[in-house]
Amino acid sequence: MTAVASPARVSSVPTTAHVSFLHTLRSEWIKFLSVRSTAWILGVTVLVMVGFSLMMAAGMSFAADPELNQGQPMPADAAVGTMVATFGYSIGQIVLVVLGVMRISGEYSTGQIRSSLSAVPTRLPVLAAKAVVVAAASFVVGLVAVALATLATTPILEPLDMAVELGNGDVQRSLLGVPLYLTAIALFSLGVGAMLRHTAGGIAAVLGVLLVLPIIGQVPLEWVQDIAPYLPSAAGERLITGDLVETVLTPWQGYLVLLGWVAAALIGAAVLLRRRDA
Repeated sequence: MTAVASPARVSSVPTTAHVSFLHTLRSEWIKFLSVRSTAWILGVTVLVMVGFSLMMAAGMSFAADPELNQGQPMPADAAVGTMVATFGYSIGQIVLVVLGVMRISGEYSTGQIRSSLSAVPTRLPVLAAKAVVVAAASFVVGLVAVALATLATTPILEPLDMAVELGNGDVQRSLLGVPLYLTAIALFSLGVGAMLRHTAGGIAAVLGVLLVLPIIGQVPLEWVQDIAPYLPSAAGERLITGDLVETVLTPWQGYLVLLGWVAAALIGAAVLLRRRDA
């Protein structure tokens, strides 16, 4: 008796099927929102930034009390309000460094990156989608935080004639500079995290560049002083501090320098992502 050959199994997946960037972006967004730590990190960023601005405003209010400053009135300056409203960015950036690094290093630690790269063999769209998600989340959080900080500190500073002048162009640049700066820092952290593939190592490396290098930049050596304004944090902060700090870079030039650091980190991450195994 002759056995009847079974019909060949037909694949249900078309040979021309591919994952579009929009599908990759949607997948990364779902993963971003499904991780419990994401909500905590974003929420803590807002609370920290608003909280530090409120503490700064309270300190200015106490300093303006004649009983505490020996009867010497503080000069009314609207620039103080801008400084107070944006004060929390220096702390908020630390939290967003964690977000940027963990966005990719966490997948390497759990092995989920293999699934992501198997679904998108070209690999670079995965990194690009992560960058879009991190940038969008960081910008929105920074914008919300500085807006809430401005609203929260205005009732404290307005009686002192130090409230934020929203109609001033320099003030608008400083306020917008907060989310722009935080977005760049988060993307820089993503690039470093992708290169190092280790959460603790990535966070330590980024914080070292942002917080330790500027301290070393204060060494009284001419060549060190020449390099210091071009460090990521020193250059990017020009967009927020404006004329409060004298340096060779204008605010927008400083931000372009920071974007150069971001581009270098992401390009390095892209090259290593293509060359190394998952």
